[in-house]
Amino acid sequence: QVQLVESGGGLVQAGGSLRLSCAASGRISSINTMAWYRQAPGKQRELVAATTWGSSPNYADSVKGRFTISRDNAKNTVYLQMNSLKPEDTAVYYCYVRRYDFGNYVYWGQGTQVTVSS
Repeated sequence: QVQLVESGGGLVQAGGSLRLSCAASGRISSINTMAWYRQAPGKQRELVAATTWGSSPNYADSVKGRFTISRDNAKNTVYLQMNSLKPEDTAVYYCYVRRYDFGNYVYWGQGTQVTVSS
C-alpha cells in the first residue's frame, strides 16, 4: 500500500501562486508515475500534470506555461507549483501515484481545495 498526504491548497486571488505538495509513504520503491488531477464542481476529474520515470513531464494545455510539476525522490514527494492562477483553476486537486509490482496499482490522495477569486 501507498499512503499519500497532500498539503498546500487554499484561497488566492487571480494572478497569485500556490504550491501543492504530496508526500508518499509505504510501498514506494516501485512508484513510476506521480501526478496531479483536479475536479471542479459539476465537471469530470482531469489530468493537470504528470511525471513518469524516464519521461518528460506532461501538462494539460490549460496549465502549460503556468504550472510546474516536480519530484523530490529523496523525500518521496511530488509538488505542483501553480503561478498566474485563474478563477477557472478553482477545483479540488488530487495527488495520484501509480506503482508497478507485477501489475499496476493506483493510489489517490484525499484532495485539497484550491479556490481562485477574481
